[in-house]
Amino acid sequence: MKQALRKERFKVSPQWLPWLILAVLALVWGSSFILIKKGLNAFSAGEVGALRIVSAAAFLLPIAAPKVAKLTHRQLLILLIIGFVGSFIPAFLFAFAQTSISSSLTGILNALTPLCTLLLGAAFFGQAITTKSGMGLGIGFIGSLILILGGTGNSLGEINLYALLVIGATICYGLNLNIIKNYTPELHPVVITGVSLLFVGPLAAAYLFGLTDFAEHVQQPEALWPLLALVALGVIGTALALILFNKLVQMQTAVFASSVTYIIPIVAVVWGVLDGEALSIYHFLGMGAILCGVYVANRH
Repeated sequence: MKQALRKERFKVSPQWLPWLILAVLALVWGSSFILIKKGLNAFSAGEVGALRIVSAAAFLLPIAAPKVAKLTHRQLLILLIIGFVGSFIPAFLFAFAQTSISSSLTGILNALTPLCTLLLGAAFFGQAITTKSGMGLGIGFIGSLILILGGTGNSLGEINLYALLVIGATICYGLNLNIIKNYTPELHPVVITGVSLLFVGPLAAAYLFGLTDFAEHVQQPEALWPLLALVALGVIGTALALILFNKLVQMQTAVFASSVTYIIPIVAVVWGVLDGEALSIYHFLGMGAILCGVYVANRH
């Protein structure tokens, strides 16, 4: 009975609320790539990925720890998987990718997440691909291609194997979205986020303090702002944003929730321009197509 009431509570919300959450997430996650870039100025890719997870897990530890005993073994296993595919693995993949490709291009490639979500949902979770959702995703994906071909400080010929790391992260996100949507509807978003990070946080901490030179790097004078950028990335861009995102997944379809990655390139490219990257007409065309794709994919 309690679970039924909890499910009903997730469903009741103003029609504008999902769109507001979508916009906030786009702003936060669109800014995450520039924060990773700044973090890499003082820390290695492994340190960036680990510190992001450690900061997020530590922030939610007081909330998450008491919840563990109340969960079933099945729920704990699912949350462990979510911790790895939704947070741990992508954090490292993005950090290593940005050692070779720009922050804006990383944000653009991240727009493949809805396509991965849709394909994985159809392949493994029985999700139907409607004509509208397929058209919308196609339009948004074309917009991303326009942005890539238009250049963001990296020409098409300069895209190297590091781009595959970003694609790997989008596959993880697509799997994570479908798992949350299909296997955790009864859990509160704070529980999903907090407990999943609680599982992977110690592993990230063990790596950060045991296998890297973080203790030495963090003492350097130039490490202060990169450190603050990564802590903000962990607390705001991972912990708090994942709570909102998991709430959005429960309120709407996985495809709608993953559509946030269509808007993320806009924010990522803007940050890239502010950091010295050029903006061309192709960026505006691509951004327009992306927003059009979001509208078409989610139109009823």
